[in-house]
Amino acid sequence: MGTVQIRNARKAYGAVEVLHGISIDIEDGEFVALVGPSGCGKSTLLRMIAGLEDITGGDILIADRVVNNVAPKDRDIAMVFQNYALYPHMNVRDNMGFALRQRRVPKPEIAERVSAAARILGLEALLDRKPRQLSGGQRQRVAMGRAIVRDPNVFLFDEPLSNLDAKLRVQMRSEIKELHQRLNTTTIYVTHDQIEAMTLADRVVVMNGGVIEQMGPPLELYDRPASLFVAAFIGSPPMNFLSGRLAEGDILLMADGTRLRLPVGDPKRRSEVTVGVRPEHFAVAETGWPAVVSVVEPTGSETQITARIAGQTIRVLVRGRFSAPPETVIHLQVAPEHVHIFDPAPLPDLAELEDVA
Repeated sequence: MGTVQIRNARKAYGAVEVLHGISIDIEDGEFVALVGPSGCGKSTLLRMIAGLEDITGGDILIADRVVNNVAPKDRDIAMVFQNYALYPHMNVRDNMGFALRQRRVPKPEIAERVSAAARILGLEALLDRKPRQLSGGQRQRVAMGRAIVRDPNVFLFDEPLSNLDAKLRVQMRSEIKELHQRLNTTTIYVTHDQIEAMTLADRVVVMNGGVIEQMGPPLELYDRPASLFVAAFIGSPPMNFLSGRLAEGDILLMADGTRLRLPVGDPKRRSEVTVGVRPEHFAVAETGWPAVVSVVEPTGSETQITARIAGQTIRVLVRGRFSAPPETVIHLQVAPEHVHIFDPAPLPDLAELEDVA
């Protein structure tokens, strides 16, 4: 069984606590992605699961066994690192079989396992090459093959695609998903790229500042974000936010006096709020919220519009072609189910989150 249970796990370096009581239950065969900006604690948590970092408090269980004090080699896990970690003097065959040789697995069995992994990953023609003779994607497949031959209870991936170019990342993303569907091995995948998390995982755990902001199926986080941070982090381009005061239940009164009628409101609230709408949920119409066009960026299948509402910048994503000169006033409508109303809080740095995405 490849279940992983994390119970109130804490990590501190001296007086500095970086994980503040993390609890996650991961089912056998589940693919879970830990996602968040740099410094949120996701890699630290993965290294604690692997046994590469000591746990300060709480428990980590793998296959119903507490492994807090179990050596990494005895946890029945296999880890794929960001930097491949291949031995440069060994060929692909020897790199993939190294861990099995260390465990004194019989040579015929090693050869069989390496051959099977090579077939799965399309490495059969490369088994006699050294790492320096491989491309980045091929090296990452070798690192994955080294993990596969161990036949572990749990795969751990630590930002494995970060060093690849954009096109190769898309290709490797598909290969990792296909690999999981084939092997059905419990997988915990750390990434700062929310697109990777959304497309790969059965469940996404969004972390921020050493705590879990929200976890659930990818589309649940997309459709029903629990906080401003999750709303901003999940989605590319990110969600638009408009700040103001909720008046008359369904009127957003903005700082310059602009009044926007919301298709959904809360008659019990008369307070400062932040309204969120995703770019693709706006529709350009004859009536609605007035917005002043700043930039129109056509991409062929869709057009991205940067505009201003009461001085606050928003982005609108429309299917097909659209053109309008700068300073044109357009009107936007949005369906009630696509309007999110949050309590006011400091917004994350959206420019930084877009760079991450």
